[in-house]
Amino acid sequence: MIANLMMYRRAELDEAHRRYWELIRKNLAKAGIDAPEYLSQDAEEFYVWKHPQLVLSQTCGMPYRIWLHDKVQLVGTPDFGLTDCPAGYYRSAILVRADDPRTHIDAFKDATFAYNQTFSQSGYAAPFEHLRASGFWFENRVQTEQHLESAKAVAAGRADIASLDAVTWRNIERHEPFAGALRVLEWTKPTPGLPLITAIGNDAGAIFNAVEQAISELDETSKTDLGLKGIVRIPKEDYLIVPNPD
Repeated sequence: MIANLMMYRRAELDEAHRRYWELIRKNLAKAGIDAPEYLSQDAEEFYVWKHPQLVLSQTCGMPYRIWLHDKVQLVGTPDFGLTDCPAGYYRSAILVRADDPRTHIDAFKDATFAYNQTFSQSGYAAPFEHLRASGFWFENRVQTEQHLESAKAVAAGRADIASLDAVTWRNIERHEPFAGALRVLEWTKPTPGLPLITAIGNDAGAIFNAVEQAISELDETSKTDLGLKGIVRIPKEDYLIVPNPD
């Protein structure tokens, strides 16, 4: 068995994630579902997502629709209560340095774009779609592996612009001193948020209920730290219709 909740992991949130998982595991046990005692937070993401004994993990919308949707079950989508987003949806903050005088994304055509992965919905696919109307994509790009590193690259001047999902950006604003060196240039269109998944053959409905109950039982400090408001059901089809980069 394996489980993790690595997508929004930060050292400041480790204790909240631990408490969250303890509650999920307790509720899974009540439903007769075995789960590992500890989250495998350092495991390689695709190893976890494709594990035949996956109990619960959170993936990104782009890997889900490209590689995972027919190999796992969709459990539900956490709602992080994001501004101007439907429940369970999120969007990307397109970030630039606070002192950059450019005020519209079209002025960044020749800029250096920092991105975490080419298979990231919020870090790559969302800004790609956002720029269709402008008729260009960044020719100068630098891969950073993580949203946090993309933000750091812009703040330090190693890149000019980056796209981070709203939950990650909110966490950076809360915990990173360099956040003041950045500003949001534009926001992308909301899309379904990072889904929770489980292996085929598991009782996805019972797992949804266990997570829902865990969120309701979670102490207010942990709930605030994680930004959790609840969990919702977003149809699989709503994930699959989100466009991919060309």
